[in-house]
Parts: sequence; structure tokens; C-alpha cells
Amino acid sequence: MNRMTRRGFFGVSAAAGSLTIGGLGTEVAETSGTCFPPLGPEAVGPRDPRYQALVTRAYNSRFSSQPEKVYMVGSADQIVRVVNEAVRNRKRVVVRSGGHCFENSVDNPDVKIILDISEMKSVYFDPERRAFAVEAGATLGQVYRTLFLGWGVTIPGGTCPSVGTGGHVVGGGYGALSHLYGSVVDHLYAVEVVVVDRSGRARTVVATREPTDPNRDLWWAHTGGGGGNFGIVTRYWFRSARARGNDPSALLPKPPSLLRQAGVAWQWPELTEQVLRKLLDNYTTWHLANPHANMHSGLSLLHRSAGEVRVDIQLDEDQPDAARLMTDYIAVISNGLGITPAIQNYTWPWLQSTLSNYPYLAGHRFKSKSALLRKPWSDRQIAVIYRYLSQSDDAEYSGSGAYLSHMGGAMNAVAPDATALPHRDAAFNSFYETAWVQPENDDLHLSWIRGLFGEVHSDTGGVPVPGPAHSGTLINYVDSDYADPRWNKSGVPWQAFYYRDNYPKLQRVKARWDPRDIFHNAMSIRPM
Repeated sequence: MNRMTRRGFFGVSAAAGSLTIGGLGTEVAETSGTCFPPLGPEAVGPRDPRYQALVTRAYNSRFSSQPEKVYMVGSADQIVRVVNEAVRNRKRVVVRSGGHCFENSVDNPDVKIILDISEMKSVYFDPERRAFAVEAGATLGQVYRTLFLGWGVTIPGGTCPSVGTGGHVVGGGYGALSHLYGSVVDHLYAVEVVVVDRSGRARTVVATREPTDPNRDLWWAHTGGGGGNFGIVTRYWFRSARARGNDPSALLPKPPSLLRQAGVAWQWPELTEQVLRKLLDNYTTWHLANPHANMHSGLSLLHRSAGEVRVDIQLDEDQPDAARLMTDYIAVISNGLGITPAIQNYTWPWLQSTLSNYPYLAGHRFKSKSALLRKPWSDRQIAVIYRYLSQSDDAEYSGSGAYLSHMGGAMNAVAPDATALPHRDAAFNSFYETAWVQPENDDLHLSWIRGLFGEVHSDTGGVPVPGPAHSGTLINYVDSDYADPRWNKSGVPWQAFYYRDNYPKLQRVKARWDPRDIFHNAMSIRPM
């Protein structure tokens, strides 16, 4: 069984859909905004046949909303008009791009206006800024396809192609190329944001990373501060910090042409706690010793009812001795297990592989939790994970599991305050997830995942308090339980897990650019 989560380490084949293709060479790609009048603003109310399709776009079906209107917008100017109207009428307004929010930041009964920017998806080269412009409604898949086919470049973002760039980037996204090239925000040159001043007037601001830019603090806040905090992102510009010249093909990282990939699986009937401990030791020891290796892998500890645990691996096929490196890596992680794994080896073009990952949870109910690790799980934590994963053969748990992916490398080469993303000391990201279909099973699954996570982190109040073992957690994996004393018994405020020492500066940025707290949710930055 080849089960992938929404992070889909490498996934299985799926249609990429209709995607925008950029220009070739150094040409500027034509966009819908330059050829035709932009869509909208289209106000869609409950009586409109489009309404249900728009309000049910949420990835997590645990949450829903019935806003007064959904506005389909096609430009920053249109967003300014809608926001001005919402502020004037005291209507809570939120934005949706890809729709992958884990919690109810958008799908909330308090929300009256949803700005749907999913049709703002142009990707093109901007010669004036010598950077690639990406409208915030474009999905990662659209961005990867256009950048690669147009100029042979990419950004080191996440592995799920249906995620929207609007929220992914501002949350400090990372992916399979991040150990080589850092977080996606390490390549962010500028951002265009609709903000609301103290008088209640909406306007568009462009902020860059240039040291002399008076708006630079707004750019900084969008390098890990999280969505729904400062305004509505309408456009990003990407150019690597050390890139020089005017040739677009030299301004962002180049991905591999071909990937050598492998899936290595061990069947649950053969797994003992000791075998799992040895596998985890093999995996974490190798990656701690090789943080800059041109290889990415993810460890999926699927629930017993799903049949297996597996490691999915990819490396650049063009590097010398790629086949031997793959063979040696599989031998290392398999060493001493006493079990012969099932191994699938194949090569695939980077673009096709990247676009093939798909979010199998779409339309499901789910709860996710995560913790960034500075060192591997302890034996006690592994024992807890093994117990929860092996407790039942009930197929109800087949969408449950714990996952581990390595970070480090270029991700750790940036100072924690250089961007709003503070977790530059993390070695691994641990992720826990359970998914189900029927609402009547909510309590069963919420109890399971809260029990697992709480016991894993029982030494620090049920949560990964930043310190010797943990770096906190990523705001893109937002989890409202951190703000609930029933689950966070550490006494450490939830902001410290996501933002650490950067939180006071983020509060100052919030006070400057959103002084009326127009853009807020249960887990948003509080004004200073």
C-alpha cells in the first residue's frame, strides 16, 4: 500500500490540471491581467449557484462557514474596494487562496466576507524588479510548472502542488529542496499587500527586502509571520539573495532534471518496538551526519491498519554515482532491522514527480499536529508512538500516522531573526495526523491524536516547548490546541511555539500596518 499524506513526500500519479505556462528564455510571460480585463469583483451570495462550490473549498471538512458574500476578485484594486466596503460596514473579512488551512481561520461563523483570490494566478518575470512575480492565488503546482518550463528555475516550496502560495509563503514554507536552498522565504524579494490604516482606509503597499526600503518591516513579517495577520497578500516577487545580473534563468535555484526515487516499505506484522527504534535511529543518525546531502527522504509511520511503515527517497539523478548513493542509503536505514523491505526504484522527471503529489485528505475531516525537533525522539517517545500506531487493526485508523522529515542544511544557515521564521535550529519536522469521514467519529479521532501528541510531549506539558529537544512548531501547521490549557499544560503561551523571540517585532509590525486589527483569527498575532 502506497499511502501518502497531504505533505505527500513524493506521491503517486495524479493529473496536474490546467496550469499557466510562462514565457521562454528572457521573455516576459503574458498574464491574464495584461491581455484581458481581470475577473471581478464578483459578489456571490447564498442564492447564487456558485455559492456552495465556493464555501465548500476548505480542505478540512470539519469546518464550514456561511458568509454573507464570497467575492471573486482578479486584482489588488478590486481587493481594496471590497475591503473598504467591509471595513465601512464592520464586516469581518478573510482571504482564501488554496484553501488548505488546517483550522477554522477562514471557515468560521464570524466571517461575513470571504475574498477568494484563486483566479489571481499569474506567474511571470518582472524585468523592472529583476524578479519573478507570482500572484497569491497561484498554487504551488502552477508556480513550479511555469517557472520550470519558462526559465528552468524553481522555488524551494512544499510538496503538495494544490497548496496556494498566498498562505504557504507568508508562513515560511519549506519542501524537498529546502535542505539545499533554504525556505521559500529565503528567496522572497518583495510582497504586495492590501493593508488598512488607522482611519479605516485600505490601500496597496509594496515592501521589499532592500535595506533602504521604509516598508521593509512589512516584507520581513511576510517571511514567516503567517497569513491573516497584516493584510491581504496579492503578489510576491522572488529572486535569490545572491543572484546577480538580468538573466531570469540565473535568478532562482535550478531543480534537478531527473529524480532517482525509491519507496522502501516494511510490513506491520513484522514490526516490533525494537525494530521501529532501530529504523528511527538509522534514519535520524544518517541525516544528522549529512545535513547538506543532495537527497531528501520522508519517514511515514502509518497506523497498523494501513499495513506498513515506509521511507520515500529522492535524489538528483545527474549527480555522480546516484545509483550507488541510493543503494548505500537504503542499506544504512535498513541495517540491523532483521526484516527484508519491499523496495521500488524508478526515475522520473522532476516536474512530473513534483506535480504528481496529491492531497488525499481533501474533503475529509482531519486533525494535524506537529513539532520541530532539534534532536531525535527519545526511546520513551518512540514507545508511545509505537503503542498508539499498533493498538488496533480497525480500518477506522487507516488515515492515521506519525511522520518525520529532515530539515537542516541550508534551512539552518540563516539567522533566526533574519526572517520571521525563527526555527533555523530544527533538524527534523515531526507530524501527526488522523483523518476520517463521518462526523460521529470526531471524538474518537480527536481523542486519539491528542492522546498521542500529549504523551509524546508529556515531559513538557503535552507540547514541544522550545528548548534543547524542540524548536517549537510551524505556523503553517496551525493548531488551536496550543492556545487551549487543556492540551497545552506547559504555561508557555502559544505564540512562543510559532514565533519564539521574533514575536515582539511581529507585534510592532502588526501595530504599524494593521492598527485596527482588521485581519485576525483565533491564532493571529495580537497588536502590541
